[in-house]
Amino acid sequence: MPTTSILSSTGPVAGRGALPAANPNWLTRFEPLPFLRDGHTQTLAGNFWRRPALNLPVDAHQVEVDPADGSRILCHCHWQPEPVRAGRLTILLVHGLEGSSDSSYIQGISAQAFAAGANVIRMNMRNCGGTDTWTPTLYHSGLSGDISAALHHFVRLHGLRRVAMAGYSMGGNLVLKLAGELGDQAPPWLLAAVGVSPAADLIASADALHEPQNRLYEWNFLLNLMARFRRKAQLFPDRYSTAGIGPIRSVREFDDKITARYSGFAGADDYYFRAAAARVVSQIAIPTLILNALDDPFIRMTAETRGKLQRNPSITLVETDHGGHCAFLAKTSQHGTSATGQSSRHWAEATLVRFLLDAAGHSDGS
Repeated sequence: MPTTSILSSTGPVAGRGALPAANPNWLTRFEPLPFLRDGHTQTLAGNFWRRPALNLPVDAHQVEVDPADGSRILCHCHWQPEPVRAGRLTILLVHGLEGSSDSSYIQGISAQAFAAGANVIRMNMRNCGGTDTWTPTLYHSGLSGDISAALHHFVRLHGLRRVAMAGYSMGGNLVLKLAGELGDQAPPWLLAAVGVSPAADLIASADALHEPQNRLYEWNFLLNLMARFRRKAQLFPDRYSTAGIGPIRSVREFDDKITARYSGFAGADDYYFRAAAARVVSQIAIPTLILNALDDPFIRMTAETRGKLQRNPSITLVETDHGGHCAFLAKTSQHGTSATGQSSRHWAEATLVRFLLDAAGHSDGS
């Protein structure tokens, strides 16, 4: 049975299990692999599902995102030939918590988008991708300004005329947050945005991550977050200290004792409120796609946020019964565009590419 439903500013367009008659050409029905029909198996399989190695020419580029403290981020760029580069769609991709530009979903999207004729920028958040020494700060879900800095940097550098941004999980929150903060003042070259499994309701999602059935995910995040914080304390001992922190047993506790303390927030609740895209999604004014699986183990969308998304005519919310967290492994192979030979079982990645190409006005990236 098909499992895709679409919500728009007028509410449900099609009941779950059906596509609307006026189905947009970039959207296909999502049917999960038969043996991956629950959120946990989709999530785990999606994390370990092997892809072909990304074999594209790459330009590793440093971007200063905060002149006040010299913070820099690392971007891996894949450019179309220079004579056509500026006019091609450029897609900036943002990974999730404790991911990097080498995260498998980022590489999967890059392969499909580049094959379709688009430029691709794989952005690392601060400290990620081996850049702990490049900034004295931590990274967190509120740093949407870093995406803005990267976008403006490459637009100036290459004269780019058509740009879009997409993010997964924490990266999805950052992308949606920036789109909301820009509102109707987005630069004319910024054409569209996508959030896949976005952590837009940070409080609800952090609490869900601590539920017993999700403790394996939370423990994995905590191990990596604490290891990173210890590295930062060694690199910047005048700024960070591990003394007196005590045992940290949840991501919320990490954000309360470490993220908020060292990033200018009063506590975890203040951080979650100020950094959550949910606070500003009603202001989004560029075409935006949100892909969300209802069986995602730990991303939660509140009724209030869902209502904001439904009422915003610039946003298309596509929710599926299955798909897990950032997985969406489909029964049949998916194509980013019919013009390329790139295909995989990753429905969200192919849908994202097709949506952005459509929003840019071309089906082949040209």
